[in-house]
Amino acid sequence: MWETLKNAWRLEDLRRRILYTLGMLLVFRIGSFIPIPGINNEYLNQMIEQGGLLAFFDIISGGSFGNFTIFAMSITPYINSSIIMQLLTVAIPSLEKLAKEGEEGRKKIAQYTRYLTVVLAFVQALGITYGLKNIVVNKGFFSYFVVALTLTAGTAFLMWLGEQITEKGIGNGISLIIFAGIVARLPMTVITMTESIRAGAISIWSVPLLVVGAVALVAAVVFVNEGERRIPVQYAKRVVGRRMYGGQSTHLPMKVNAGGVIPIIFAISILMLPQTISQFWPSSGIGQWFERYFAPNSALYLILYAVLIILFTYFYAQITFNPIEISDNLRQYGGFIPGIRPGRPTAEYLARISSRITLAGALFLAAVAVLPAVFTSGSGIPLYFGGSAVLIVIGVALETMKQLEAQMLMRHYKGFLK
Repeated sequence: MWETLKNAWRLEDLRRRILYTLGMLLVFRIGSFIPIPGINNEYLNQMIEQGGLLAFFDIISGGSFGNFTIFAMSITPYINSSIIMQLLTVAIPSLEKLAKEGEEGRKKIAQYTRYLTVVLAFVQALGITYGLKNIVVNKGFFSYFVVALTLTAGTAFLMWLGEQITEKGIGNGISLIIFAGIVARLPMTVITMTESIRAGAISIWSVPLLVVGAVALVAAVVFVNEGERRIPVQYAKRVVGRRMYGGQSTHLPMKVNAGGVIPIIFAISILMLPQTISQFWPSSGIGQWFERYFAPNSALYLILYAVLIILFTYFYAQITFNPIEISDNLRQYGGFIPGIRPGRPTAEYLARISSRITLAGALFLAAVAVLPAVFTSGSGIPLYFGGSAVLIVIGVALETMKQLEAQMLMRHYKGFLK
């Protein structure tokens, strides 16, 4: 690995890309410490300590939300707008046609995504500012508007920053920004755990157990994230003029965890939203009910959490994987699955395989999201990183490694994967 990094550093173009990526991530971290004036952070930190959607935002933003800096909303509105555009592309025929027009169509969809991001960011910023109006020192419409406009500008800048990293750096810029935000909390997590051990809140003998559990979790996430079912595909031979085409054998990869962390984000957003709203009126009957029966580690919450993750995994798989379209494409180019007739039988076969693989991926995502909370409730040992954060970090690290590997293979160097 170190030899590969040395070889990458020797190449001027690759070295420039790496330095550019690191420089943009440094800009992101600097902006994470620029506070919005006129904000009372003590009230906000008290609400974050209670858990819920605000705590999830704080993890994704790398602590920027807890300090209520200009990057407090991080890149979350862009993720939401990207998911909405994916859904609309399937539902609206004109957008679906636009997506099939190649590079120009994708550029137009990306432009629509940017516009939708700004709109969602402003609406979300207004909701956060008004919902958490106790954090604003000077009450009034102008103060709320200025705070919301600052948060929107920070999100728009991060969206531009991520696109620049994708174009001129290494890896996916949006994913790397989320990755940097989560990893930035790691030193503070180590410090907090050390202080808890010194104070006697955590036994020192639980540290090896946490290390073993973390290594096992990382290994399981990597194993499932890289797992795929390869469907063999054979292309028939055909003669065009004096040349013979086709006849080669290949495979159709179907990933076990095709949805990544998106189903978890959907599920946690739906579950945490009513709980977070109830925190605004803690003395009401609804607020007391949520606090008593719908706490983040309660049985009812964890069961609904797991069920929603499984449902959203199937929902996302149905959107991203179309067996009828794949079957038609195979038949159009003379391809077929050995032992399966082309056309409808091929589509039914692919749908059946996709359903089984999606079930395995959905159960794994539910286990990764729920088991840390079950472990914390049973052992009393706090875990500062949830399963969703681990999935994001490992997924982005693997994807960036693959892109660097591709850059190295283009220049005939051995990479990480041998």
